[in-house]
Order: sequence, then C-alpha cells, then structure tokens
Amino acid sequence: MELTGAQILIKMIKSQGVDTIFGYPGGAVIDIYDELSRQTDLRHILVRHEQAAVHAADAYARAKGSVGVALVTSGPGATNTVTGIASAYMDSIPVVVFTGQVPTGLIGNDAFQEVDIVGITRPCTKHNYLVKDVNKLAKTIKEAFYLATSGRPGPVLIDLPKDMMNTKIEFNDPGEIKLKSYRPTYKPNKRQLSKVVELIKNAERPVIFAGGGVILSRASDEIFKLAKMADIPVTSSLMGLGAFPGSDPLWLGMLGMHGTYRANMSIGHCDLMIAAGVRFDDRVTGRTDKFAPDSRIIQIDIDPTSIHKNVEATCPIVGDCKMTLHDLNTMLKQEDPRSVKGSRKNWFTQIEDWKSTTPLKYEKKENVIKPQYVIEKLYELTKGKAIITTEVGQNQMWAAQYYHFDSPNHFITSGGLGVMGFGLPAAIGAKAACPDAIVVDVAGDGSIQMNSQELMTAVESDLPVKIVILNNGYLGMVRQWQELFYEKNYSFTNMEHAPDFVKLAEAYGAKGLRAVKPSEVEDVLSKGLSSNETIIMDFVVEREESVYPMVPAGGSITEMLLV
Repeated sequence: MELTGAQILIKMIKSQGVDTIFGYPGGAVIDIYDELSRQTDLRHILVRHEQAAVHAADAYARAKGSVGVALVTSGPGATNTVTGIASAYMDSIPVVVFTGQVPTGLIGNDAFQEVDIVGITRPCTKHNYLVKDVNKLAKTIKEAFYLATSGRPGPVLIDLPKDMMNTKIEFNDPGEIKLKSYRPTYKPNKRQLSKVVELIKNAERPVIFAGGGVILSRASDEIFKLAKMADIPVTSSLMGLGAFPGSDPLWLGMLGMHGTYRANMSIGHCDLMIAAGVRFDDRVTGRTDKFAPDSRIIQIDIDPTSIHKNVEATCPIVGDCKMTLHDLNTMLKQEDPRSVKGSRKNWFTQIEDWKSTTPLKYEKKENVIKPQYVIEKLYELTKGKAIITTEVGQNQMWAAQYYHFDSPNHFITSGGLGVMGFGLPAAIGAKAACPDAIVVDVAGDGSIQMNSQELMTAVESDLPVKIVILNNGYLGMVRQWQELFYEKNYSFTNMEHAPDFVKLAEAYGAKGLRAVKPSEVEDVLSKGLSSNETIIMDFVVEREESVYPMVPAGGSITEMLLV
C-alpha cells in the first residue's frame, strides 16, 4: 500500500488512539492539513496562537489521562510552541508536538520560515526528532508516543520537512517498539520497601507528601489506602492537589510558599516523610537546610535523576508510584494494624491545634469583593466537581487554597514553569477531553490578556468554558512582593488600563457578566455556570489583597507571614 508521508502521519497518529489534535496551519504543513480535511474520525481544533495549541494539548492529556497532540507549521509557528513545550516538560505531561519544516534540501540555507526547532527545544523536550527519511516516519511516530508516556512522562517533538510529507512510499507497520538504551524501572526494590514498613511502624510523627507523580501514575487510590491503613496525615504540592481528597480529615492542605500553616508546620516537625512523585521544588522546600530537619525521608520516584536532587533521601525507591505504593500497602496489610498505626494521638492533637489556631482566613468587607470569597462560592456552587484550570499568580494560589479537590485531574495548572496565559487554552483542552464536565479557568486580569484570543477557539469549537476573572487592576503577585519587600513601589504593575472584559467576551461571540460588590457574586456565578455558552465572569475584587500564608524567598517553610 503506497502512502504519502502526510497519510502515514495521520494513520500512525490514529493508531495511537488519538482522536483530537490542536493546531494551526501553514505552508510547511499544508499537505498534512489537506489530508486532515479528509478525516472524519479525527477532530482538529483550530487555535488562534500556537502556544495555545500546546497548552490545550497539555490539559487534554491531563484531563483524559492520555497523550495530547499539537500540530503547527515551521519557523514562527514552531517557535511559538516553545513556552507550551517547556511548561509540559516541567510538569512531566505527555504531549507530542508535530512541527513543519522547510524541505530537506533547504535546511541550513536560512530558507523562508526555517528555524532549528530541534536545537531550540532540546533542553525542554524528553526527546525530539528531525525526520530526514520518510521510510522511518512511522517508526519515529510510534517511538515518540512511547517515550512521551513511559517512565517519567514528557513532551516529544517531531520536526517534519515538507518534502517528507508529499513523498510516496510503500507503508509497513513498524511493529512493537523496543529501545535498548531506554528501560524505565517500574517495579520497586522489595528490600527498600521492607525498610519503609519498619520506618512507618517506628514513626510517631509521619506525613505523606504527594506530588504530581501520584496523579500521573494514577496512584491516588493507593495513597488513600496507605494514609488510612497507617493513620498518616497527607499534604501535597501544587501539582499533587486532588491526589488525596481535600475534604478528608487526614488532609493537611497544600505545602510550600503559600501552603497552609498546618501543612508547613507538620513537615517542619515530622519524624518521617513519605514523599511520592515529588521533586522537592524550591517553592515547596524553602531553605533546604531547614526542610524537615528531624525527619527521615522516603522518596518514591520513577525518575532516578530526581532522587537526592534537591533533598537527601534516607530511603530512596526508584519505581512507578502506583506499583510501589500497591506493593507497600500489601506488605503493611500483613503487619499487626496496631504496630502500623502506632501511637499518633499526640501528633494529631498538635496538628489540630495548628489548624484551629491558624486556619486559612481573610477579612470580609461589606462593599468590597474578596477574591477568596469568589473561590469559596465557586466551590460551593459546583460542589467541588468542576475541572479548574488556572492562570499563574494570586489567582492560582487562591484557587489552590480555597477550592477543595477530592479527585485527581481536576486541578490543571502550570506548576513548574508558571505560565501566564495557560488557563484559557488549558480550559479548552480539558473541555475537549471531558465535554460533560464544567470547566472553569480561574484567571487574573493581567494573565487572561496573554491568550484572550482563544475565546474565539472556545466559541467556534463549541467548547463552552467558564472564565472567572479576579480583577484587581494589578499584576497581583508581583504587586504583593513590591508591597512587602520594595516599600510599596508598584513599578509597572498597575493594570487599571485594561479591556472591558464583558465587551471583550461579546466581541468574540461569548457572554460577559460582572460583579462589583459581594451581594452580586453568587448570582453572577450561578448564571455563568448554568449557561451553555462560553462565559467571562468579571469580579472586581479588593485591589491590594494578598495571598497568605506566605514564605518569603530564602526562608524556611515554618517561617511564614500570616497576615
């Protein structure tokens, strides 16, 4: 069977179970788009900027638990994807990005819209390819999907010269992929697990620290079983929110720079930490020399390079989180339940004291909307069932603090790279993956302007997402730092000159709503959430409200600013 490179590409993408592609056409990929137009079982969602294509593919992968796919043209189309690729790389999200390239004979000649995207993205992809032989195209695509999803997941890029797409060859299925130099370790070392059992039995002040790796490996049930079986409280990183139910009594809240007081203090005073699928990011640890100073640390991660990278582990375990925790739970079941749970009474008394004396709180005002109140009402009206995407900054932190996530893959955010403009295209990707879910982008008035053109994507593609803008007229998080550490010198963070977001929504064929006082918040949320249209809900909030608790840069996570 003779096929063109473009036909092979589409055939192989579909063979990997892909049903949705986010993309933007151009000259170098025109043959691929010509072939796409003939497909009835492969949905293409036309974004308005290539960065948005990768963010949407990223969120699609998280929400659906599969691989996200983006397709863009060469040159500026390819370079526009770099931010999205870097974000997916930092958060270990399986995305395959196809970029167009000039014909092979012109590569290196500074041809029109030529760029070395393979060289540019080498530091922020798990692997990338430049296809110079159409006979290797099918195998390359299969390898890319395998690499993106196996071991520690991540983005893979395939650069496609135009002549490779219109060349015809006889197609042969590449068969099973085997890579001799790439063999991730999934099964944990049983001897190490035996040590973990003994550490748990002897611990008086244990804490489970769940990260994004727990969600990626679908190990939430195993974390829950471990916590209940051994009577251990649980905290998580930003990326781990939803790995453990936020409404459970054992939940401590998020850890880190804007973590809860009880979570940070628990880590600061624990004698055993079971860290699963975390890389001990600086936003979590604060000063590493004062991070969990009296604790033995068990670190479970499928990526051996993450072990000991930022924090020294007492008991390192290389392996898949789900397999490792399953085997650990099996071993714990064989022990005397009393020895596994130990004596935790004093520990829980202390945690309850931290929780009751210093809970998450804010000062309500009669005529001014507090952003925390908006998130609380959003949680109440959605009953915690919505998929929440966020931009980056104060809006992201308030969503993490005040919306309680009981299920994995319901909080989708740019954690490692911290991309402003992530939330709206991410909401579109999540809605495409889960069309029956309510999907809400929690945004700031600054960050929503980074990719507001994607409102057209949502409207045109019939993906009715909801955007909650916490509009304080500032670049809020930077302003907060300027207030605390730069004597209120609000240098270039004033965003009062902004669009009328209600009119902006209407310009794109969406609907806009606005609330300017607390009594209007619930009504606007109710109308927006119940609508079957794409909605912007603009909440004019307290201008100089700050996110607390807060750990100043270079401080220990137990040294928090609380007001």
